[in-house]
Parts: sequence; structure tokens; C-alpha cells
Amino acid sequence: MSPAEPVGARPDADRTADESGDGPRGGLGLALLGSELAVLFRRVRTIALLGALALIPVLLAVAVRVTTADGGSGRGPAFLGDITQNGLFVSLTALTVAIPLFLPLTVGVVAGDTVAGEASLGTLRYLLVTPVGRVRLLLVKYAAAAAFCLAATLVVVVFGAIAGAALFPIGPVTLLSGQTIGLGDYALRLLLMALYVTLSLLGLSAIGLFASTLTSVPVGAMAATIVLSTVAQIVDALPQLDALDPWLFTHHWLGFADLMRDPISWDSFAANALLQAGYVAVFGALALGRFTTKDVLS
Repeated sequence: MSPAEPVGARPDADRTADESGDGPRGGLGLALLGSELAVLFRRVRTIALLGALALIPVLLAVAVRVTTADGGSGRGPAFLGDITQNGLFVSLTALTVAIPLFLPLTVGVVAGDTVAGEASLGTLRYLLVTPVGRVRLLLVKYAAAAAFCLAATLVVVVFGAIAGAALFPIGPVTLLSGQTIGLGDYALRLLLMALYVTLSLLGLSAIGLFASTLTSVPVGAMAATIVLSTVAQIVDALPQLDALDPWLFTHHWLGFADLMRDPISWDSFAANALLQAGYVAVFGALALGRFTTKDVLS
């Protein structure tokens, strides 16, 4: 990599070596996905985004610890006061804090860069002269963005659990419905919550992918994705626009709290999955239509 080459750019020779070849088309797709994931998670920017997300539960736990040590009550937003009694609530609280702003911000950066980043670096044309195909390339780009959604959510959950265990006592967890469960059951529910939040971000990733096909300026696609996320949450909070709520991709984002009941309520999970699938289908089709007709080789 030359000194002037942007961080995260792949040398064209390496890209061609990784993504060309005479193997089966399925093997080519997997090789391309592996290359895309390796590049994404080796980027300094990606590592910095994940590091920033890891700081959210850590700072939250430290703030509660310092406040209670100074004689404060530890009260605050939902679940915040429970952290002092059981450190395992740090992960749940951190997810609640991160999903309105911090997770959409990081996902918007990654999704907005999927295609526009390649176009701005001039590497998109080299990808398309290999026997990859535009449809397959777009699917791989979206799969990498979805993988980042999962990684980002797991970072918040895992670092929340570590920080909570380090700074507060841990023990059986009392659910929202009043029952008490053991650590193993709660760990499984945390994993389900991480999957729920990942699912919640798939629609936003599809919007970012579409925005990324519209421009060769990654910052523009990133900004548009993040702004749409913010606007959707504002609209969702306005009582005058309640009729729009079921159609907003942000509407079920906080529904993972239903996983803290016994028995688990799957209604929000199912409704969220259906809603996000609709956004993925619509904006995926728009991205595909744009990308397959876009002139990137001239």
C-alpha cells in the first residue's frame, strides 16, 4: 500500500487475486465475501467504530459506580438503578442507550460506504471486470454490512457484561414480569436481544446500501442514512403521526425488552422481522436496479 493510499483501500492486484479464478461460482461468492469481511474488519475506521461502541457500556458502568460510591441513588433511565443491584443489567441498559443513536450512526457509516467507497477509490471498476457480477457483488456488500450490525451489537452486549461483572455484584436476574432466572438463562436472553437488535438494523443497512449506489461520495451516503434514521425516530415519537408508526423501520427497535418476560413475548420479534424484511426487499430492489444500470466502467 502506497503512503498516499486511503486507509482501508484494497490494492487492485490483491483484489483480483482474491476474487478472480476458475472455481465454482458459489466458491467465488464465498471467497469474495471472505475478502470483503476481512477488509471491513481490518480497517482502522471499523475498529475505531467498534471501540467507541465498547466504551458505551464501560462508561455507563463506571458512571453508575462513581455515582453510587459518592452516595448517589443510582437512579436514572430504565434499568439504570438495577445496575447497582446486579451488574448483568449493564448490557441491557447499554443496548437501550445505544440503539437510538450510536448503533445507527456506526451502521450508517459502514452501509453508506459499501458501494460509494469503492467508487470514490476507483476500485469498483476493477471488481466488476472480474467474473463476479453486479448482483453477487451487491449481495456480498450487504452481507458484510449485516455482519457489522451483528458485530456491533455483540460488542455492546459483551463489554456490558464484562464491565458489569467487574464493577457490580452479579446473580440471578429478575425479569420485567417478576420471575427470577439464572445466569445461563439470562445469557441466552442476552444473545436473543443481540439478534433482535441486529435484525432491527437490517432495514437501515438496506437504506444505506441504496444510498451508497446513488453517489460516489461516501460521506453523502453515510449522512443521508443517519439523517433518515433520526427523522424516522422523531416521526415515531410524534403522536400526531401515529398512523405512520407501523411503517417506520425504527418502530420496533426497543421491542427487545419483551425478551425479558416469562414467558417470552415473540410478537415484537415477529413484527420487527416482517417490517425489516419489507425494507430489505424494497431498498434492496432499488439498490439492485440502480447498481445494475449504473455506468462505473467509463
